[in-house]
Amino acid sequence: MRVFAISDLHLALSKDKPMDIFGPSWENYMQHIHDRWNMVVAQDDLVLLPGDLSWATYLDDSKLDFMYLDSLPGNKIISKGNHDYWWTTHSKLSKYLKSLTIENIAFLQNNAYFYNDFAVVGTRGWKNPNDDGFNAEDDKIYNRELERLKLSLNMTDGFSGTKIAMLHYPPFSSKGEPTDFVDVMQSFGVNICVYGHLHGKSCIYAIEGLVDGIRYHLVSADYLKFEPLFLGEW
Repeated sequence: MRVFAISDLHLALSKDKPMDIFGPSWENYMQHIHDRWNMVVAQDDLVLLPGDLSWATYLDDSKLDFMYLDSLPGNKIISKGNHDYWWTTHSKLSKYLKSLTIENIAFLQNNAYFYNDFAVVGTRGWKNPNDDGFNAEDDKIYNRELERLKLSLNMTDGFSGTKIAMLHYPPFSSKGEPTDFVDVMQSFGVNICVYGHLHGKSCIYAIEGLVDGIRYHLVSADYLKFEPLFLGEW
């Protein structure tokens, strides 16, 4: 199976949220996603989507965005981003897709997905503790997200294949310092980590490539010029 990744699609078919205010690269971006996705992804492939899928505020408002995603080839796994306000429990999310007769999308939340030679784990992540303005509430969320990553990784106990982790927030500070998410991934033997959240000039702070045994990829849609990144074939 071939595996791809792309995050931060920021679909806005259900909400008037123009993205071109963030720069010319976002002009007509949903058409670019459609065209470039179809160029590289086949029906039997898997695409990982680590966060910020849709601008919808409520799940019921996200229908057109999910129908758009459903129309693209491949199976998809989605994890939560900081702008996914529509996100709810895993059960409600799955029931909603079933009501739309969508069968090629799954959600990653305190769980893991297994294939013959690889497993997919992950969580949203959170702000870096060294960021300006990081407060007590941020600390609670940060530690809760660490526990969610551990819950997901605990399910891979005894699994000897490749482990791919999906995070929305970068697991490194803007100075390249690893956060606790890196320690957790290393302790569980994660091989590949994909993350998003960074856009524009912030991408210069991205850590990519092999670092202490884990291969990192920034997969924000605009950074990838809206073409899903090929991670490998297993």
